[in-house]
Amino acid sequence: MALTGLDIYKRLPKTNCRECGVPTCLAFAMRVAAGQATMDGCPRLSDEARAELGEASAPPQRLVKMGPEQNPIEVGQETVLFRHDEKFHHPTAVALRVSDAQDGNAIREACTAFKALGFPRVGQVLTAQMIALDNESDSVEKFTAAAEIIAKELAVPMVLMSRKLDSLAAAATGPLTGARPVLYCTADASVDDLAVLAEKAAALLCVAGSLESVAERVEALAAKGIKNVLISPGDAPASATLEFMTRTRRATLKKKFRPLGYPVLAVAAAQDATAAALDACAYVCKYAAVVVCNAWEPYLLLPILTTRQNIYTDPQKPVQVEAKVYDIGEVGPASPLLVTTNFSLSYYAVESEVEASRIPCRILAVDTEGTSVLTSWASDKLNPKTITAALKAAGMENEVKHRKLVIPGLVAVMAAPLAEESGWEVLVGPKEASGIGPFLKSEWKVA
Repeated sequence: MALTGLDIYKRLPKTNCRECGVPTCLAFAMRVAAGQATMDGCPRLSDEARAELGEASAPPQRLVKMGPEQNPIEVGQETVLFRHDEKFHHPTAVALRVSDAQDGNAIREACTAFKALGFPRVGQVLTAQMIALDNESDSVEKFTAAAEIIAKELAVPMVLMSRKLDSLAAAATGPLTGARPVLYCTADASVDDLAVLAEKAAALLCVAGSLESVAERVEALAAKGIKNVLISPGDAPASATLEFMTRTRRATLKKKFRPLGYPVLAVAAAQDATAAALDACAYVCKYAAVVVCNAWEPYLLLPILTTRQNIYTDPQKPVQVEAKVYDIGEVGPASPLLVTTNFSLSYYAVESEVEASRIPCRILAVDTEGTSVLTSWASDKLNPKTITAALKAAGMENEVKHRKLVIPGLVAVMAAPLAEESGWEVLVGPKEASGIGPFLKSEWKVA
């Protein structure tokens, strides 16, 4: 039975040292009991107490590491059902599916295409991180050869999918030795056979099936010392997959039911490519740790990666850029100076429009604690004093000869007080970032 917060507190040093990141030992104990922290967070816990607490104080959902040491992916150890309660910690790994029925050249071309799938968005480059190799040929030799090609070309974490244990063992102990692939047997296999495979390959298992069968098999594997596993509903329709993931997450976090406390692998297998991509987006939102899909086309993959980026941000901490002046293009003393906030979406919307205009500009990102233009103005974080202070801190009076700055049209009301506070001429720009290019071309003039 899981320990209560008071059970854990009795075994803590009770020094309230705050080295764990919370104010008191009792608060830390409550976080551990709720699955929001681990005993590793207490640097002063004795070895005796740590051993006594043991597995009972472990997080409800296990943390699993996949892939080679130089490029690992961690999934699991999530602590909440809903993102707004805290945040989701380990982003979904997106695995693009490759068939071993193709020839070697086609697989190499797929690897080249994989490397090119990167999408810049609000300061990050969004990519898929894994390859799911499917043993569609039913050949051990072709499967192993395909795994070898992918390992040499990409060196990324892999999911190996086959109905044959021999194929999984050959690839995992051959070209992927030490790479910790996920071994997903798509046919029925006994617990004993899966345990032998996991020990022989030193790899992770994916246990698929109904909730009841998965729980039974995971418990049996744990009794044999096999605890690094993923679970999956298998090749199920979207509705059944979502039900599986929701019920496992609730059983894990609400009931502390450890046989289902493992990350979930979901397969987006709809025949229609667009429908499969939409399913993958839903799986990212509803708890999938790994999503296997065929979204090789950028228009299919980007929505999945964008969904992941949005879901795995901290809702209590706005995404922000560093508050400073950014030079876009080859700027000079006569280049325009635009003002915005350091909220990522606001800044990158302005940056992209400036780049599209092909007019070199400086962008002053004012520190508004990551809030948008209207929000920061309403909360008095974007005002004449903060903008003037940012101008001075950046030394703009020495860089800009025209002493003009452009503020967003949404806060036109501060133009006069800002001019008085700063001594600069203030121009009111467009309300939307999309109007920056036309505004600069028609309105910007320097004597």
